[in-house]
Amino acid sequence: MSATALRLVDLTVSYDRHPAVHHVSAEIPAAEMTAIVGPNGAGKSTLLKALLGLAPHIEGRIECSAKRIAYLPQQAEIDRSFPISVFDTVLLGRWSRFGGFAAAGHADIHDAQHAIEAVGLAGFERRPIDTLSVGQFQRVLFARLLLQDADLVLLDEPFAAIDSKTVADLMAVIQRWRAEKRTVVAVLHDLDQVRRDFPNTLLLARELVDSGPTLKVLSAENLLRARAMAEAWDEHADACKVPMQLSA
Repeated sequence: MSATALRLVDLTVSYDRHPAVHHVSAEIPAAEMTAIVGPNGAGKSTLLKALLGLAPHIEGRIECSAKRIAYLPQQAEIDRSFPISVFDTVLLGRWSRFGGFAAAGHADIHDAQHAIEAVGLAGFERRPIDTLSVGQFQRVLFARLLLQDADLVLLDEPFAAIDSKTVADLMAVIQRWRAEKRTVVAVLHDLDQVRRDFPNTLLLARELVDSGPTLKVLSAENLLRARAMAEAWDEHADACKVPMQLSA
C-alpha cells in the first residue's frame, strides 16, 4: 500500500467570506503526481492555498507528512514590475536557508545556475523579469522551485497561457520530480493532459466528486455530475468560521 502525503478530513474552506470547498475527505499519495480538476469556480486554487494554510475559515483537518513544501502560484498573482533579474529571482528559492541578511553561498549560486540551465534559460541570467514572455517567466518560476528542494510541490495552473514547447519542457521537470520520489499536486484544466500525464486525480465541484486513479475519476458519469453540481452552487451561502488545523 502506498504512503500518503496529504490526508484531507472533512475539510471545508471559505474564500472571500463564502464557502469555496465543502467537507472534502481524500488522500493524496506520496511520491506521485496528482491533478486537481473541476469546473471554473470549483474551489481548486482555494484548496491548494488551504494546503499551505493561506485560506482562512477552515473546518476539518489537513494531515501533511511533507517536511518542505514548494508552491507555484498563478502568474497573475505575481508582481513582475519589481526590478530583479532572472538569476536573483531563482536564487530566492534558497531564501529560507540564507535569509535576508546573509549572502548566498557558492553552493547556492552553483545550484541556481544549474536550475536556470535545467529549464532552458541559459544566457538569461541578467535579464530583468519584466522583459520576459509568459512562458519564459514560468521557466524562471520552475527554476526557483528546483532550488527549494521540496518533497511536496504544489502547482496552481502551471501551464496556463504558455506555448506547447514550454509545456513539454516543464512537464519533463515534473516527471523528474516524480522520479526523485517527490509528491506533485497540480491544479489543471486540460483533461487530455491529465489523462496522459497524471496517474491520480481529485475532481472537485466545491464538494468532492471523486478521487483516485485518473481514468476512474474522469469518467463521463463523474464529469456530468460535476457539471450538475456546479450549476446548483449557492453563491450566497454563509461563511465558515472554524480555523484550520494542520497536523504533521
